[in-house]
Amino acid sequence: MTRINPVLDTNASPEAAALFAAIKGKVGMVPNLYRTTAQRPAVLSALLGLGDALGKGTFDAKTREAIALTVAKANRCDYCASAHSAISASMKVGQEEILANLNGTSGNPRLAAILALASRIVAEKGHLTDADLADARAAGLDDGDIIEVTANVVANIFTNYINHIAQTDIDFPVVATAA
Repeated sequence: MTRINPVLDTNASPEAAALFAAIKGKVGMVPNLYRTTAQRPAVLSALLGLGDALGKGTFDAKTREAIALTVAKANRCDYCASAHSAISASMKVGQEEILANLNGTSGNPRLAAILALASRIVAEKGHLTDADLADARAAGLDDGDIIEVTANVVANIFTNYINHIAQTDIDFPVVATAA
């Protein structure tokens, strides 16, 4: 059961209502994570803005979703694992690849390198060694890739932690990270 109530359409502030309308226009519904962060519309706006900004990076949507899956599993966030599994499936990512991404790997060597780096960032709380960076570079990632992976990891830690604290009700087909 949720520990922080989601904001409903009926009690949304004007700022939250405007953000909800934009979200509904994009995805057809307002996921509970967004309803929870709307307790403070500035936080919801920041979360959406970060996602929009990262969408203008060099990583495509499937890569960003794969990072989200890896971070969700590493942080044991069932809400994010569920949401990003559903989003990935809607983008025609196969179930086998979704499961691989949850476990920090991929059949694609470049994506596998990105996810390995994301896993290390989470595991080490950002305190990477010179060897970690050398491994990423040896796998073909450049400094820009390393920064972009880090930014995507941080964006997902943000949502993971909100979901941990709020115990957000999952409004997607449930994927358990402990399984």
